[in-house]
Amino acid sequence: MTNTGRFAPSPTGDFHLGNLRTAILAWAWARTTGRRFVLRIEDIDTGRSRPQYAAAAIEDLAALGIVSDGTILYQSQRHGCYEAALERLVQKDLVYECYCSRADIAQAASAPHGKPGIYPGLCRDLDEATRQRRREELQETGRQPALRLRAPENTEFTVRDGILGSLTGMLHDFVLRRSDGDWAYQLVVVVDDLEQGIDQVVRGADLASSAPVQAWLTEVFGGQAPQYFHVPLVMNSHGQRLAKRDKSVTRAELHALGWSDTEILFQILKSLGWEEDLDTTHATASNREILYRALQSWSLEKLPREPVIFRPPTRG
Repeated sequence: MTNTGRFAPSPTGDFHLGNLRTAILAWAWARTTGRRFVLRIEDIDTGRSRPQYAAAAIEDLAALGIVSDGTILYQSQRHGCYEAALERLVQKDLVYECYCSRADIAQAASAPHGKPGIYPGLCRDLDEATRQRRREELQETGRQPALRLRAPENTEFTVRDGILGSLTGMLHDFVLRRSDGDWAYQLVVVVDDLEQGIDQVVRGADLASSAPVQAWLTEVFGGQAPQYFHVPLVMNSHGQRLAKRDKSVTRAELHALGWSDTEILFQILKSLGWEEDLDTTHATASNREILYRALQSWSLEKLPREPVIFRPPTRG
């Protein structure tokens, strides 16, 4: 199955307006290009993900008219799929154990020839005797090695983004499974996108740097990279990325100010370039009906290409 867009949040806290805006935009982009739209809960980070946040996210989206066209996929229920994908990479000799601590990596990256954000390959070519010794050292501390992808060295990969243009990144040996046993983001996103037939990815511009390596890994698995659209972020009044620590940014907080779900939806739609104002003609319409009405006069060209500044509304 292809022709599918998605929204894939991590349930590590309550949604803020920026999260809701990206979800609505991903839904609208899918609909205007004739695609299905699915939700995926990326709850693979066992240390930070919480079921109550996943449930709240689904509730927030439904209240604004956004529902999944298919069964919602939870990454925490898909360990077998990730194990199978890892084994495929092992068979291609593209996986190796990494025994490094964060301090080891930071020290190597600060060396004269180090590259920030790029693993320096400290464990890439160790002999088996050294690997066994490092495994035993980790076992004594109750840890296990992380697993890294063996990427082509000194190789760049370029993808085309529908908003940002060409995105080029250096391929590197990113983590596939962390030392605590949790699966890493880059692997599970690619595996899930392939299985769900995702061929359109709309997400925040802060994730643009992940696109080249994800597109390359998609091709390693025999797939075709999706179309990427990395959208400008929502900022607070200080020009900083909107975060949950900012006040009056979640649906519940906006409710406390007296704003209805329909008013929240209109705030978001206007930030996406929809030009209609809330009036009495919308009084009897559901939020889902309002979304479909918005699609009749909204197009991708109307989306602002600059970050949106959100100032919490007040009641005078």
